[in-house]
Parts: sequence; structure tokens; C-alpha cells
Amino acid sequence: MSRHVSLPIEEKPYEQHIDDSNADPTLQQIGTRTTAAGTETEKGSTRYASSETGLAFKDENKKAERRLLLKLDMAILPFAVLLYLSAYLDRGNLANARLQGLQKSVLDNSDQNYSIALAMFFVTYIVFSVPGTLLARQFLPSRSIACGAMIWSIAATCQAATFNKAGLFVCRLFVGIGEAMFGQAMALHLSYWYTKHDLAKRVGLFISAGALAGAFGGLLSYGVSSIKHSAIPQWRILFLIEGCPSVVLAICTFLFMPTRPETSRYLNEEERTLCLTRLNAESNVETSTGIEWGGVRRCLMDWKTYVISLAYSCMNLNLGSVGGFLPTIIKGFGYSNARAQLFTVPPYAVALVFMLLLTSFSDYKQSRGIPVACVFILGLIGWSILLAVPASHISQSQYSARYLACILVVTAGYTNIPLIISWQSGCTGSQSQRATSLGMLNSVGQCLSLLAAFLFPSKEGPQYRKGAIVNIAFQALGLVLVLAMTAWYRYENKRRDRVEGGRPPKGTPLNVVEQYDLAPGK
Repeated sequence: MSRHVSLPIEEKPYEQHIDDSNADPTLQQIGTRTTAAGTETEKGSTRYASSETGLAFKDENKKAERRLLLKLDMAILPFAVLLYLSAYLDRGNLANARLQGLQKSVLDNSDQNYSIALAMFFVTYIVFSVPGTLLARQFLPSRSIACGAMIWSIAATCQAATFNKAGLFVCRLFVGIGEAMFGQAMALHLSYWYTKHDLAKRVGLFISAGALAGAFGGLLSYGVSSIKHSAIPQWRILFLIEGCPSVVLAICTFLFMPTRPETSRYLNEEERTLCLTRLNAESNVETSTGIEWGGVRRCLMDWKTYVISLAYSCMNLNLGSVGGFLPTIIKGFGYSNARAQLFTVPPYAVALVFMLLLTSFSDYKQSRGIPVACVFILGLIGWSILLAVPASHISQSQYSARYLACILVVTAGYTNIPLIISWQSGCTGSQSQRATSLGMLNSVGQCLSLLAAFLFPSKEGPQYRKGAIVNIAFQALGLVLVLAMTAWYRYENKRRDRVEGGRPPKGTPLNVVEQYDLAPGK
């Protein structure tokens, strides 16, 4: 294996090219740099020596980075994808179980009790999201995530043994606690290993398991619905089939998922050096573990945390509506229960492909706000069609329009998750600030999911005007928020470049541990 060596590059000191009288005295000058010839100013340049040795080193380093990324992807992403698949199956199977008799058997055939069962998950998911994410900072992420997976998998399996609404409500509360220790903690864990140029695509890959779970869950429910003359009800079989494998997955995660790049035995020393060098270029390595409470305070006092979390909440209203009621909405087209579950598969498949394409584009362009805004527009179009096109006694063209609308709202519900997570992650400084910010996405961002649980009562079907109108309103609000934040971030970046003398050269150490996202050069 080739050795990585550093080549000396002669550089002149940074040039100061702005009027100091207008500079903020609290911000240090970072400036630009010149080439060795002194005739060309480059911002953020990391030019290699223009020699055969330098070019060979650059080529070998790129190959080594590709090998490293492939190795990380093979070791980390399978756990991330399988855990998210498991989590979304266990979270979303209530909608399919409803069509298989759960509401009649356990919930007194009450729409309100079904909505409460949906809401119970979000109560604990909201309350424990910040503590659950901070646990991944205090301890090894693989350990805290595995413990969360064990909690939700046991609780999800126990749903099969419930005989009254109280028992189901308690199980849903514990599913929420377990998933609060996983969702944003996994995004934090990925940010420990990948640079922001790699992150959105990887987060998209693991979030894509949510869309895959929707498709797989529909197929699985259709298969369970085909079981006839069983000794136990179909919905209990569904909970057992989806819950039991998650217990095994939690044990495997605890034992085998890589921990942190600084200490993981999965990397040899040469790979570890390369991995940490890439992360150090973004000031993304902290030698100490544990929670740094200054970063927590900075997150909680930063207005941007709440604005982005509110936009995330607008997205989650859509996602909660899809997860809890998509089979019910499609059944309103005139299908049987079994066929309604089968026809939930294509929207999730489209969402999966679209999400992977858009997150790859977002990483390539290093743009988050505009892609997020485009996804909100898709959601607006989808819900507007569901509101405008009649749901009863419809023609073939109206049916096609409403099914297209279902595809659009499912796509909008899933695609924005990795984009907003990567956006929030990249705009934080220290790891403790990042952990808290990602946790706040759920604590604030899931509040509207509670509302989604009550937007689609059976008496308002199959049109569900109230649910469509509320979703349209919040998709519009989310669109306005992300466009406003995009404009503000671009203005702030230009202001900092002006005050600090331009962007620092790539790899310049930034004092994010003490100054967080306010550090000069951030």
C-alpha cells in the first residue's frame, strides 16, 4: 500500500486586502493567500507542487480516499440502512395493522383511539430526542444506538401481545424512546466519519431505508393479509414478523458497528491518518469525548436552530400524514384493504430513487437550501391535487391525478429529511453543538407530527379536505422559511468574507471548540 507523505509548499503570508477600519474587532483576519510566484491570489487554495512528484502524490491520495470511503461505506452504511429500515417498519406498521383489524380488536373501533396511539410515539420521541442524541456524544455512538434499537424492537414486538388500548399506548411510548436514541444520533455518527462533501448522500442512503420500509411494509402487509384461517389475528403476525428481527439487529450493532475514527479497530493506522486528515480540514475532529455544555448552550440560544427546526416540522407534518394514513387515503380510491396496501409500494419506490438523486446533486453542488425548497414545492403540488380533484366517483384521469399526488407527497415527505439534517449539521461548530442541533430537529421538528395524527378521521374520507388544507398551509410555510434562511446564510457568508478578508485556505484550523459556528472562517 502506498505511503502518504506531505510535500512542503512555500507560501507567502496571508495578504490583508480590506480596510481594517470597517472590520469587526472581535474577528481575526484570515485573508487569502498567494501562489509561490506571488502573482495570483487564490481563496481557499490547496495547490500541490507543480512537479511530477506532486502530481503523483495527488493522484495516489485521491485513490486512497476512494478506497477509504468504500471501506467506510461497507462497514457503516449497512448498519445505518438496516436500523432505519427496522425503525420505520416498527414505527409505521400501525397504519397497515389498522386495515387488518387492530382498530376493531384493541382500540374499540375508535378513530380517536387510533390517533392517540399514533401520537403516543411522538410524545416520547420529541421529549427524548435531545437527550438521546447527546448520549451518542457522551458515550460511543454505536453503544447508545444499539441500546435504543433494543428498546424499540422489544416494545414493537410486544405490540403483538396487547389486548387493550392502554397496553398499545404504552408500547408506542417505548418505541418512541428507543427511536429517539437512534434517528439523529445516527446522523451525528455519520458526521464523525464523513466530510460535509460526502455527508448528504450518505444520510440520504440511510434515510432511503425509510422509503424502502414503506414499500417493503406494504408488500409484507399484503403477504400477511393472504394468510387465511390463522390461529392468531393477522395484525399480531405483522407485529411479530417486523419486531423480532430488530432484536437480533440491535445485538449485532452493539458488537460490530464501528465506533469513532480515532479509536476504531476497523481502520489501520494509515487509513486512520487519512480519515482524520480529511476531517481536520473541516475542523471536525475533537480528541475528547463527553458533552461540552458550552456547545449545548450555544445551540439552544441560536435563533437559527429554531427556524430550521420549524421548517423540519413542516416537513414532518407531511411525513406523519403519509406514514399514518397513506393506506387509508389509497383505500379511498375504491380498493380492498389488501390491494390498498399493495398500491402503497410505488410511491415509496419513486421517493427512494428521487431522494438518492437529489442528495447526490446537493453534495456535488454543496447547496442545501434550494433543493429543500424544490421538495417543498413538490409537496405543495401533491396536496393541492388531492384537495382539488374529487375522490368519489372519479374517472380514470382523476384517479391517475390523485395517485400522482400520492407519489408527490410521499417523495416530499422523505427527500427533505437528509437534506435538512445535512444542512443543520454543516452549519454547526463543535460536535456537542451539532448533537444538540440534530436533537432539536426532532424535539421541535416532530411537534406537527402530533397534529398529523388527528387530520384524517374516517368520517371525512375519502376526500380528507381538512388534512389536505393543513398540509398545504405548512408546506407553504416551510417553503418560505427555507428560502428566507437560504438568503440569510448567503448574506452572512458574504459579510464574513468581507470582514475576515476572504475565506481561509482549505485546512486552516478553526476555533470551533470555543467559538462554535461563530469562529472566524466558519
